[in-house]
Amino acid sequence: MRPLPVADPGAPNIRSATRYLVWLAGRIPGPLGTAAFFGLLWLGSQALVPVVVREAIDDGLMAGDMGVVGRWSAVLLGLGVVQAVAGTARRRLNLYNSLSAGFRTVQLVVGHANRLGASLERRVDSGELVSIGTSDLRAIGSAFDIVGRAVGALVSLVLVAVVLLGQSPSLGLLLLVALPAILLTLGYTLRPLHRRQDDYRDLQGELTSRLTDVVAGLRVLRGVGGEAFFARSYRERSQQVRAAGTRVASAEALIRSAKVLLPGLLVGVVTWIGARAALDGSVTPGELVAFYAYAAFLVEPLGIMTETADRFARAHVAARRAVTVLRLEPEHQQEEQGGPLPAGPGELVDERSGLTVTPGTFLVVVAPSTDGVRLADRLGGYTGDPVTYAGRPLTSVPPDEFRRRVLVVDNRSRLFRGPLRATLDPHGTAGDAAVAAALHAAMAEDIVEALPAGTDTVISADGHRFSGGQRQRLVLARAVLADPEVLVVVDPTSAVDAHTEREIGRRLRAARAGRTTVLVSSSPLLLDQADEVAFLAGGRVVATGPHRDLLASRPDYRLVIQRETGETPAGPPLADDAPSTPLATRGSAE
Repeated sequence: MRPLPVADPGAPNIRSATRYLVWLAGRIPGPLGTAAFFGLLWLGSQALVPVVVREAIDDGLMAGDMGVVGRWSAVLLGLGVVQAVAGTARRRLNLYNSLSAGFRTVQLVVGHANRLGASLERRVDSGELVSIGTSDLRAIGSAFDIVGRAVGALVSLVLVAVVLLGQSPSLGLLLLVALPAILLTLGYTLRPLHRRQDDYRDLQGELTSRLTDVVAGLRVLRGVGGEAFFARSYRERSQQVRAAGTRVASAEALIRSAKVLLPGLLVGVVTWIGARAALDGSVTPGELVAFYAYAAFLVEPLGIMTETADRFARAHVAARRAVTVLRLEPEHQQEEQGGPLPAGPGELVDERSGLTVTPGTFLVVVAPSTDGVRLADRLGGYTGDPVTYAGRPLTSVPPDEFRRRVLVVDNRSRLFRGPLRATLDPHGTAGDAAVAAALHAAMAEDIVEALPAGTDTVISADGHRFSGGQRQRLVLARAVLADPEVLVVVDPTSAVDAHTEREIGRRLRAARAGRTTVLVSSSPLLLDQADEVAFLAGGRVVATGPHRDLLASRPDYRLVIQRETGETPAGPPLADDAPSTPLATRGSAE
């Protein structure tokens, strides 16, 4: 399938599930039309088999002319070949259509999630996105999988009705009345199924979100002894999902029984009418066989039509979930974009806090944790606040270009499942020397050396095999390897011991020489490495300068550092080889 552009025009403006399904069909008109053509050949060739059998019996067997039987047998063989070839082609195209519609939905939702940016977590449960990428993907894809068969079934039903109407008006009229009645009856049974599927999908998404939260916070739950409580809660929720699934299954069972019963009754009626007609001589033996064959054949297209309605009901529920996400608007709108940014580093200015980041500096920002995270989001262009880069408002800078220049790393950054090398270098462009240098800057060489296959070791989702400090160092190594013009890191050493933290500060400063680096931290060991420190109070920059100067001149700054170290910082600056006594209370999380 041709990859879908992240910004596919028109898709975000879709406001209903029905329009979304129509829009999806418009993305693949050629494959859908070809699948419908082969579906018509597939079932149409089957619909002609009773006609061939009738002619072979009446003109060949009854007349004792084996030549005629041979010719009709050859025609029957040709129909079988057409059916086999058309069925194979139809199945392949249907699979393509299914995968295209399903994965196109995932691509579109993921692309829109990228546009929503940092606000996504607050507005959509992670379990909802997981469900869209799993169960909803299959539901939407299965609807497009059956399109070819549905067209063939509809045309074959009309063809059979026309043939029977020409041979026996009573049977033809019976089909013209019975077929719509059967389809309407089956359609009526789909209404409760649709409602129950909707309820089931709601509960399933909620349960998936709960499970995702529990798995992500399992270590915390164990720490506070909350496993039993959440296990009981999850059990109760899962029983609700099971009960909703049972209700869906009961509705499906009713539909499946109707799919067998109603066409079966039609077969019985057609056969009985045909047998009575044969007894009074109004139909030939060949026509009687054809009547029965047609009645038996009608079971399949009727079943296909019912299955089509069922699948599209499921797809409508799934599409409604996808459209709910696609209808979310970014919290801040992008202005009309100007030209590209000038080459080289630029000054980054946050007007809300008054912070100015000079190109090429190693800046450490001391701020309350909430203010620090908000500042990092603003500097990364994740909010609509007034921030400029190289004199241009971020809202007028193309997002892709700005993301290449400014990288924000916070404590929510994750490691992804797969080889560690792919996690550190997602684009696969860095050489071994660059990877080794990034690991050295983050003091993460020992982590890789302990792995059985080094950077080729496959890690689990979010790197659960690593401690908190090890994950922090690997995330920092990935950020250093990306080598952006501006790197903004929030509290990068909160889970490491004092010795490791001091060494990370030194190495990071050396690795980022000539580049702009902003650390949000109140660690004295990192502050000692800073070219400049910016102190935020009340969301505004109230002081800037070297760390030791601020300690001497700002009591409020000293108080913040005291909370960090547990002691009142005083005295001359530490020498490079001096022990980090003030940080004795900073424990290791590794």
